[in-house]
Amino acid sequence: MSRHLFDRLRKMIAHWLLPSEHNDQAPATPEPGESSVAGDPKAAKDVPFRNAKVVPEDVVQERSTKGVKGMEKITSISDIRRYFHNNKEPVYFISATNFNLLGIGDWVGNFRHITYIDCFDGRQKNIFVPKEKFPRDFESIEDINNYLLEHKEVIDYLQSRGGKGTAAFLMFNEHTEEICDQVGLRIAFPPAELRSRMDNKIATVRIGNKAGVPSVPNVLAKVDSYAHLQEVSAELGTDLVIQSAFGDSGHTTFFVSNEDEYYKYAEEIEAESEVKIMKRINCRGSAIEACSTRCGTVVGPLMTELVGFKALTPYKGGWCGNEMFAGAFTQEVQDKAREYTHKFGEALREEGYRGYFELDFLIDTDTDQVYLGELNPRVTGASSLTNVAAFAHSDVPLFLFHLLEFSDQDFDINVEEINDRWSQPDSIDSWSQLVIKHTDESVDLLTQAPQSGVWRMSEDGSIGYDHYSYHPHAAESEQEAFFMRISGVGDFRYEGADLGILITRGRLMDDDFQLTPRAKAWIDGIRGQFAGQVLQDPAVEAAAVNHAIGGSNFKIL
Repeated sequence: MSRHLFDRLRKMIAHWLLPSEHNDQAPATPEPGESSVAGDPKAAKDVPFRNAKVVPEDVVQERSTKGVKGMEKITSISDIRRYFHNNKEPVYFISATNFNLLGIGDWVGNFRHITYIDCFDGRQKNIFVPKEKFPRDFESIEDINNYLLEHKEVIDYLQSRGGKGTAAFLMFNEHTEEICDQVGLRIAFPPAELRSRMDNKIATVRIGNKAGVPSVPNVLAKVDSYAHLQEVSAELGTDLVIQSAFGDSGHTTFFVSNEDEYYKYAEEIEAESEVKIMKRINCRGSAIEACSTRCGTVVGPLMTELVGFKALTPYKGGWCGNEMFAGAFTQEVQDKAREYTHKFGEALREEGYRGYFELDFLIDTDTDQVYLGELNPRVTGASSLTNVAAFAHSDVPLFLFHLLEFSDQDFDINVEEINDRWSQPDSIDSWSQLVIKHTDESVDLLTQAPQSGVWRMSEDGSIGYDHYSYHPHAAESEQEAFFMRISGVGDFRYEGADLGILITRGRLMDDDFQLTPRAKAWIDGIRGQFAGQVLQDPAVEAAAVNHAIGGSNFKIL
């Protein structure tokens, strides 16, 4: 089925099933006076990227460390606050959604989001969503970003705000870099080629070994058969975890303890030139974010990870949330994780990488040994918690150190002092987030979806919409939660589809790392706000999954 035919079919189904007032969601619009999309947007329908305004050649700039303009030298947190508050040069986060950098616009002047999905029904004025959507099959988050950057409405929006600026992404590639050069944007990240090398799970092990940051006992090898696997991993035992070099852990982590289990995944394992084969341990997942700067590595707090909960995700080993609280692990474990993160950040800088990154650590529950899991050289799904916690608001969010590192601004800050302050228990308040996916093996068209904003839970566990907000801090107690909708009316709901993210104060797991009754009530309550119409045609269902944003092939958060 062609994409064009599929798109027409989708619109026909939506028109038939949905009330007319919900057929099209209102796209987000820029603030008054800050958008002047030229011409009639309908004119771009057939040729969406033709006739877009072209940035003059003298505006196109090479990738550099030029960012926001500022003072002579930054030496304190108050300097950083003032510098970004007074920023005049546009700074953009371009992605499928604005989830990863929620609230950063409160800290950075002229900060805007450019997104594919309108999670706020046009109510959030610092988010720009192009009105026209054109048939396009996306195979990665990079494809979405490149589509946005080449969209006429986006190009005109950039031009209306001066045609220059700094751009940040969840993911980008070499083509993204080329487009940014053409439209006058500087990318506030190391080059795509370097980021790709750092994103390799095999490379992570080797960098960690060099830096003195141990991984779970492992071997790195090409595997040709189950017998070969047994041979190369003999010292690790028979209960193994195998990971490929790239990809979402929920999709590319394989648990193998016998030959039958091996052959479930043999095709994927044997297709890799090298895999990471680990001894399986009893462990808890954790995450920590940091930023490698010229003054040293700034390290955030260690967070728990929610992994593989069937109430949240259909993927075994799939990430589905985080918790941040002062007693997440023993002080010894937290200190060791922070030490390892600092070492790894310094090693990354030696490799040429600088800026924001996240490390997953595995905590052996039998020995309390801290093991390096994987590196994410980017902002991540955990960034939404890191940048709203108490330490971030008493100083500045971690992401501002990243922007500072990629600016032309001279700075000399005491990283050791910041790290010491951020490690104190009273700097870490308690937050949790749940990433809620559709877990049933079904496909339907959504006819009802909850609004983004603050929801309140009653004593009986039922929930109701309280008021609109764009910021998690608007949830003032554990009886309230900020919900950011991803899938809306008119979208297909399929196994693995992201429905939305719920952020609330307090914990959502107990001391045994199981979901609390409050967590289950929130999950059930939010799911109950969605409703859909079954398609009843296997061909349409298959097309819906294949052409969906994110689909089952890549994550958008």
